[in-house]
Amino acid sequence: MKYNKYSYLTVFMLLSIGLFMACKKDSPAPEQPPVVATASRDELTKDSIFLYTKELYYWNTSLPTYDAFKPRSFSSNEAELYALTQYSSDPSTGRPYEYVNGSTNPKYSFFEEVTGSGKVAALKADINGTANDYGFSLNYQSTTDLRVKYVYPNSPASLQGLTRGCRITSINGRTNLTYSNATINFLNDAIFGANPSVALTFVGLDNVTKTVTITSATYTENPIFFTNVYTVGSKKVGYLVFNSFTNNVTTALRTVFSNFATQGVTELIVDLRYNGGGFVSTATNMINLAAPQAQNGNVMYTTHYNSFLQNLTTAQRKASVLYHQPLLDADNKTQPFTTGVNGKFATYADLDFSVASTDNIERFVKSGSLSLSRIYFIVTGSTASASELVINSLKPVMDVKLIGETTYGKPVGFFPIRIDKIDMYVPEFETKNQASVGGYYSGLTVDKEAYEDLTKAWGDETETLLSYALLYARTGSFVTTAAKTASLKASSTVMPERLSSIELKQVASSLDQNSFQGMLLTPRKKFK
Repeated sequence: MKYNKYSYLTVFMLLSIGLFMACKKDSPAPEQPPVVATASRDELTKDSIFLYTKELYYWNTSLPTYDAFKPRSFSSNEAELYALTQYSSDPSTGRPYEYVNGSTNPKYSFFEEVTGSGKVAALKADINGTANDYGFSLNYQSTTDLRVKYVYPNSPASLQGLTRGCRITSINGRTNLTYSNATINFLNDAIFGANPSVALTFVGLDNVTKTVTITSATYTENPIFFTNVYTVGSKKVGYLVFNSFTNNVTTALRTVFSNFATQGVTELIVDLRYNGGGFVSTATNMINLAAPQAQNGNVMYTTHYNSFLQNLTTAQRKASVLYHQPLLDADNKTQPFTTGVNGKFATYADLDFSVASTDNIERFVKSGSLSLSRIYFIVTGSTASASELVINSLKPVMDVKLIGETTYGKPVGFFPIRIDKIDMYVPEFETKNQASVGGYYSGLTVDKEAYEDLTKAWGDETETLLSYALLYARTGSFVTTAAKTASLKASSTVMPERLSSIELKQVASSLDQNSFQGMLLTPRKKFK
């Protein structure tokens, strides 16, 4: 990675050396690295990664001292970040909160490179409403049956006729697509590599075979994949497939919920099976669209930071590394926000991180006229973060049913920390609902466990997960007749060589590399 010679990082390091010494002796703020005149830019970056993590990380009390950790000894920024995330201990598992079996990547934390224009790279495009890729993703229905799991509307893939459920028979001339590690590597290179195009042969749900070339292009993402209203007995049941909490979708969401209300919907199925999260603000808007009117003014969720941030004194704020992170305008994210006091630019040190702060207590403000008696969420191991926030926030205030598989387990979120040419994302806060429930690090468990059917289009009433939601709406139970049970089993186990649940999660992660998985907070503060 190349660095701008005149980046503020060097200035930050020189300033912070002295500033941290002003902290109280009993402050849990990090110790200072030695001043080394010959320190390289890479070494200064590694120091900054440690200093920010030591102060901001949700589990910062688990981290060692600078001298014990030796940040400059790591071969890469990624190796250092992984090491930092493996000190905490989840008492329910005995392992670090960010441990992932068989992986050297943390469960939650990551870096994102920043381009010369100051904009972040492709990863967060998924939640900023634009993308520059093919616009589709794959997974295996069985070890020999590779299917399209979703296609973004108006994406290059969509314009070439690709839809959910299409069976892929050839990619760039290769017809052996049977599941294996080597095949997954091939698929990653073909779909997420540097190639400007990919050649596909596929069989559509209409049983017609097509061969197309899809060329990567920029398009506006619409995470609303499908909507419908079903008549179930005397009820109207709405269905929404929602793939990401982008920052450009709130108006469209309001329109969808308004249409549901107009059509008399009283129960709603929200399909979050691939939704890895996104902006907290968008999630909050969805919660308010679905929540009961009676909850107006009540606590929706609270945001909790580590004890050091919660108890910052005025003196510590000025000495904090947060003093060097400008608070960007929520409406113009490239411009610093001003406090209104002598035109001073605001920084993250100006925020109040205490639990009692009104900035950290979100309250219900009902939006729209949709009145629901029950809401169903279709979920999988890919359902994470902001998606889980929506579910957890609604659980104490209305009848919520979960169908599918245990969710990812990410009750923590972050805001970006700019360090020269990278943005660092580490868990900085945890959310808890009205009943003070959070901590679902192992995921949210379901009321009905079942596996999706990739051979069915969105909205197909025989698709396993949707079928169970409609069954409950009809009967008030997930218990089926013998004939229906046989039908559902046949649908969810199309072939005997189906991948295991763990393998499906690994493939989903590998073949969804541009999908954002997180809960991104844009901090706001009212300045007098």
